[in-house]
Amino acid sequence: MPRASLLEYFQRDSRPSDEIAVVWRSGYRTIRWSYEELLRAATRFAWELSARGIRKGDRVLLWAENSGGWVAAFLGCMFSGAVCVPMDFAAEKGFAERVAALAGIRLSVLGKGLALSGSASQTLQIEDFFESEKNGRQEIFPSPSIAGSDALQIVFTSGTTAEPRGVVLTHSNILANIQPIEQEFKRYRRYERFFHPLKILNLLPLSHVFGQLLGIFIPQILGATVVFLDTLNPSEVVRAVKSQRVSVLVTVPRLLESLQDQIERDVTAHGRLEKFQRDFRASHGEHFFKRWWRFRAIRRRFGWKFLAIVCGGATLPSAVEEFWKRLGYAVIQGYGLTETTALVTLNHPFRVGSGSIGKAMPGLEMKLSEDGEILVRGPNIAQSYWQRGDVVSVPDADGWFHTGDLGERDEAGNLYFKGRRKNVIVTPEGLNVYPQDLEAELRKEPYVRDCVVIGLERGGNAQPCAVLLLKDSANKSDADAIVQRANERLAPFQRMQHWLIWPDADFPRTPTQKPMLGRIREAAEVALGSQRSASPQAAPSGSLGELLKGISRGRLPSNESAPLQLSSIDRVELLSALEDRYQVDLSETEFSSANTVEALEKLIAEPSRGGASFHYPRWPQSWPVRLLRAAVFTVLARPALLILGWPHVTGRENLSNVKGPMLVISNHVTFFDPVLILHALPARLRRRLAVAMDGERLESMRNPSPDLQFFSRLINRAQYFLAAALFNVFPLPRQAGFRKSFAFTGDLIDRGWSVLIFPEGELTRDGQIAPFRAGIGLLATGLRTPAVPARLDGLFALKQAGKRHAAPGQIKISLGPPIAIDATRAAEEIARDLQQHVAALGENAGK
Repeated sequence: MPRASLLEYFQRDSRPSDEIAVVWRSGYRTIRWSYEELLRAATRFAWELSARGIRKGDRVLLWAENSGGWVAAFLGCMFSGAVCVPMDFAAEKGFAERVAALAGIRLSVLGKGLALSGSASQTLQIEDFFESEKNGRQEIFPSPSIAGSDALQIVFTSGTTAEPRGVVLTHSNILANIQPIEQEFKRYRRYERFFHPLKILNLLPLSHVFGQLLGIFIPQILGATVVFLDTLNPSEVVRAVKSQRVSVLVTVPRLLESLQDQIERDVTAHGRLEKFQRDFRASHGEHFFKRWWRFRAIRRRFGWKFLAIVCGGATLPSAVEEFWKRLGYAVIQGYGLTETTALVTLNHPFRVGSGSIGKAMPGLEMKLSEDGEILVRGPNIAQSYWQRGDVVSVPDADGWFHTGDLGERDEAGNLYFKGRRKNVIVTPEGLNVYPQDLEAELRKEPYVRDCVVIGLERGGNAQPCAVLLLKDSANKSDADAIVQRANERLAPFQRMQHWLIWPDADFPRTPTQKPMLGRIREAAEVALGSQRSASPQAAPSGSLGELLKGISRGRLPSNESAPLQLSSIDRVELLSALEDRYQVDLSETEFSSANTVEALEKLIAEPSRGGASFHYPRWPQSWPVRLLRAAVFTVLARPALLILGWPHVTGRENLSNVKGPMLVISNHVTFFDPVLILHALPARLRRRLAVAMDGERLESMRNPSPDLQFFSRLINRAQYFLAAALFNVFPLPRQAGFRKSFAFTGDLIDRGWSVLIFPEGELTRDGQIAPFRAGIGLLATGLRTPAVPARLDGLFALKQAGKRHAAPGQIKISLGPPIAIDATRAAEEIARDLQQHVAALGENAGK
């Protein structure tokens, strides 16, 4: 039976309350909400809207990163009848302000670091609201009467024009797309139990309707868990797919290309490229199970539960589609626009047409105009635009929506995308050249990393121009040969008469990773001017400079060879930003030595495989090792403390009410410090404590130099396993690789383990507390857990005197009360503040 509104999908009994609905990262922590918790959060948000006077039909701006809080806020708007105005997290502030003014926003719900200047609306900080301790009203929210024709959201899609235009989408528009999917799923529900719960890693912005379908509505139908990731770094994506046991990856073509590049780089680095290429050729036409076994090493890397890829937001190159299909994954493409509620066509998971973007959705009419434009009509078509407060019709008088896209259909009804109508190049002979066809030929060349073909205006007509992103091993002469070979495979009227190399590491892109053709065309016109012959001109670079300007607070070097003026925290932010912007996996070791813009550009253009090799084992946290560790501490460590001189512990009462995991920070005097801290902590906390250790030293113990003698290497390895087993140590590198260490620390906290860190980074040399490294501030901010300061006194004097014994009480261990970390402060300030707390314990101990 058809549903009247979307509210019917989100009733309290619609899903088992304990099943996980959404997973996302907050700093270095991973947060999981069950369906019951998600609905409770959405209900609380709806009550908050009511308390602020927001009623049915009022507009609420939602501008934040993908998260469970975003989903809850969106559903809260839906429960209250408010109209959500989602804004892409990467949108420019000026565009968001124009939208807020145009839509008459009553409330702006903002993510951290975002603000609207001069906004007359109320504001609410989304992370603070959902992380606050207060429970709020939890009874069922009395939703107003909502019909299918009522507006659900207004999606503004035209960020490059002076006046934004919003697409008004109703409950009926969304229902028209998800109800056919629900009906089709019922045919396969009996098989779903073998994979339940399906886990969907959604990398599309929730501000886009396709991202909402795969991140909110379809998971509700499937009873699936949605995982959001705050990065597009290929290594992080692969790690999340495996660790979260993801079944379906929802992404854009650009990321699939990046993942393919990484796989090829990895097999090359391991000397298996030739074998991989042989296997790839041999897999053509093979049965799925044969391909599954042939590429089992790659499937092991992604996890055995990973089955399918849903791709949207842009056209997927046929070569990339073929690559993932050969590996044994189902590749599902869809096509649509915001005006069509994201979907016009969709591939069936079990009947995928190669190169096709699927068949028309049930209940939707689709036809091609005489010039090949895709026209659609049906209940999922938005009926109006919101522009200058006026309502403008979307379809024409006969109900047809003109997409502006060109396509072809085969006899089976499969649709093939040919490109945007406005991007078609009309030659002087009056013939149409489709850029997508030319780009497909260019991508066949091994040196081409990416490309776009644009039309350059010449004498009232247009001529194709290739803009190339080349791999680092290619040069300008290779580009000439690339275009020449591609032209030989094209018809005479299609051949490219102009080309240029884009010198930046990547094209400027939209949030869905589409190349920004307008900016590329402007740069090409400047570079080529009125030339009629091919010329290796360079388009101006800007993306890297913009990133550097933002992170370095405007402190840009005078030229590309000048050294970068970046702090350690700046470099951490820059590394993450570069990996997300260019979707590459950068070596932290090489990045640490890249001190100029020129070096960074080279590193981005041809990223090497991985970074420093540090290992983060989970076996020391297993229960057998925990029992062993407790026994050794009781039988050996405590008696050793008696011999050394029973230390005097103060401040233990400060931890009497601490129940959850915490970050313990202490000054560092000797290698025996972890034992003393363990002794000082209450037993319930001591039993679940992990210790951060010098990563380079720990790794040298695990993998000793081959120059050492056999027995020396054996002793080093034994020391590593004893340290890991008896003290639950993990590496915290000083030079490179600390981001993975921070991520592992967050994983430990998520699993209920407290963590001990010595922020000085080395043993004291003069008995004084050395400045804490700024990284502890960054880590404390990302962990979002209380920090407990600890201080050791009396040890340095014993160490200087060369004594191994002390009088009882000569060694003092002081524990301070837990400190709440203010995440809005700079990392350097937090580090200094933590150092002062540790230093103050010594002053109090001496009183």
